[in-house]
Amino acid sequence: MVAYVRDGWQDDILGPDWEALTLRLKPDYEGDAVATLVRNRLPEHEATTPPQPAVLYVHGFTDYFFQVHHAAAWIARGYRFYALDLRKYGRSLRAGQTPNFCFDLAEYYEELDLALALLRADAPVRRVVVLGHSAGGLLAPLWLDARQRRGLGGVDGLVLNSAWLELQGTWFDRGPLTQIVRVAASLLPRMPAQREGQLAYGRSIHRSTGGEWDFDLRLKPLGGFPPLLAWLRAIRAGQRRVREGLDLDAPVLALTSDRSVPAARAEPDCDIVLELPTIARYISRLGRETTHVEVAGGLHDLSLSRQPVRERYVREILDWLDHRGL
Repeated sequence: MVAYVRDGWQDDILGPDWEALTLRLKPDYEGDAVATLVRNRLPEHEATTPPQPAVLYVHGFTDYFFQVHHAAAWIARGYRFYALDLRKYGRSLRAGQTPNFCFDLAEYYEELDLALALLRADAPVRRVVVLGHSAGGLLAPLWLDARQRRGLGGVDGLVLNSAWLELQGTWFDRGPLTQIVRVAASLLPRMPAQREGQLAYGRSIHRSTGGEWDFDLRLKPLGGFPPLLAWLRAIRAGQRRVREGLDLDAPVLALTSDRSVPAARAEPDCDIVLELPTIARYISRLGRETTHVEVAGGLHDLSLSRQPVRERYVREILDWLDHRGL
């Protein structure tokens, strides 16, 4: 374990309440690879605490962890909060790497396994909940399903924030076009794919363009990083696994907005990234116990919605944790 950790915990870009740990991963097709585990810093007098529950946050595409206001709700409940910036995302992106790129979602299982092990070793932990957003909400259940099939230790609960369980668009996009992407990705893996909606969504949430949030545009550009064909093929393969059905034994809470519209319409207080009726169809296929909650007026990242909406989002999570004894 120690061999995979670089430089120990360091001050994080989010300020004095946060610290980050660089995780050295096995080199991949672009050379050295790292991931970054972020945690809330405990006051010195709380450095030794009784066992606490912990949550591990997994971000979406063109994203990184910056949602400290949402983390505060978990911390106030008594959770240690951890977030993982995956390889080639956010804090983990290195010079010469293709931003946010992979050939297979299983590439991320290495850092997710490592993060979970470090989290458990970091301090006495009673329970662990995983929180996944968007593409991270697709990755998290696939990873946990793979761990379960390998006979490895699982987690106590899974919370999904607008999980990207299916492609938006028409039957052609989800059928014939997917087959075209599969073939084209073998020939031109780094060819950009269509990225409708990223700029409209980025502009709707960033403070410089009328939104509420001041995230780092170098790590999360308004228009996003270009999605490439091999990455899209990996996403579609993961979504196909969900359609076939997973068998998670941990309970799942999936939260979405109550309404979605195409990005071209860019209406407020709805999801302009996902196509929710299609997503909702597959939530029950994630595991043995699934709950779907619609949050009225929610944006794609429900934690970035207007204050009353994001407060409702938090209440739904806390009520579910209470109900599950988590």
